[in-house]
Amino acid sequence: MNKKLKIGLLLDDTLDTPDGVQQYVLCLGAWLTNQGHEVHYLVGASKRDDIKHLHSIANNIRVRFNKNRLSIPLPTSRSAIRNLLEELQLDVLHVQMPYSPLFAGRVIEAAPASVKIVGTFHIVPDSWIQKAGSYALAYFNRKTIKKFHHIISDSTAAQKTALDVFRMQSTIIPCTVSLKAMHHEPVYRKKLHVVFLGRLVERKGCGYLLEALAKLNERYSASYNVTIAGKGPLEAELKQKARKLNLKNVEFVGFVQEKDKPALLASADIAVFPSTGGESFGIVLIEAMAAGARVVLGGNNVGYTTVLSEHPDLLIDPRDATAFANRLHYYMEHKEARDAAYDWAQHSVRQYDIEVVGRNIERLYH
Repeated sequence: MNKKLKIGLLLDDTLDTPDGVQQYVLCLGAWLTNQGHEVHYLVGASKRDDIKHLHSIANNIRVRFNKNRLSIPLPTSRSAIRNLLEELQLDVLHVQMPYSPLFAGRVIEAAPASVKIVGTFHIVPDSWIQKAGSYALAYFNRKTIKKFHHIISDSTAAQKTALDVFRMQSTIIPCTVSLKAMHHEPVYRKKLHVVFLGRLVERKGCGYLLEALAKLNERYSASYNVTIAGKGPLEAELKQKARKLNLKNVEFVGFVQEKDKPALLASADIAVFPSTGGESFGIVLIEAMAAGARVVLGGNNVGYTTVLSEHPDLLIDPRDATAFANRLHYYMEHKEARDAAYDWAQHSVRQYDIEVVGRNIERLYH
């Protein structure tokens, strides 16, 4: 029987947002706790009080990076880090990568030699600016990188970044969801239901979806409703765009709580995620598959391709409104195609279950 461990999950960012890396950390942490391990979350500024062993020891500021908004830590007290590590006496430190030298880097630096350090790469630079930033991080973290025992990448694209930019060999272990937690009984609606779930920022592609829907209405006669779920800086602009395009069957419902996500996704005849880039994996895709969406369409970026490449009809070019509209119409008109996509998804998603992924990560800890 494996030894029960004290594990620190280390993240520069806050745990207050429901982004992909945060979902990975929380899903893995909950599973490890259920296996009897003692899990501690060492994170950037976080206010939530529903997580046991949450240690918010960095102050953060909001920035834009990789076409996304995230928080990065300010310089964190080395003495506070040393005191916390001395108190916790961790066996394993699992770092979300790439990481800042001002917080996670200082934790790694202070970790005693007895601590096994594991990392997971979650990012693929989307432009030369982001790539330059990644090279800078690699330079500033060149000493602490040497302390890692194992490196995981969540996709082939992330693995390439780890090697090309950080000169680190890594093993691919994908992102994960709890199939049990995400599963929902089918939710049926009178009309075909298209669902978009995500932040209302440019790279998530909601604007391209609206353009494709307008093209769909122009070319075809289809009966359907659309739910846009999420918040972000483009919310007002996207609502105005929907009105301008005369999309009367589109409803913006705002932010959806985690507990309500499975029901929303289970109601989708077509769940569509037209992200244009900046994705290293595609955790929202496997959430939709696990919840029971009939069809899951994703933008043809490197991260989403990792998940959907075995079923290429599910990949779309978000910027090609005509082709996007044609793909939507195809799945609306052909129930047998929706059934085939659903059957494939239900088989494929099993590999991402936390019961599978968690075991593979746990083996690296011992």
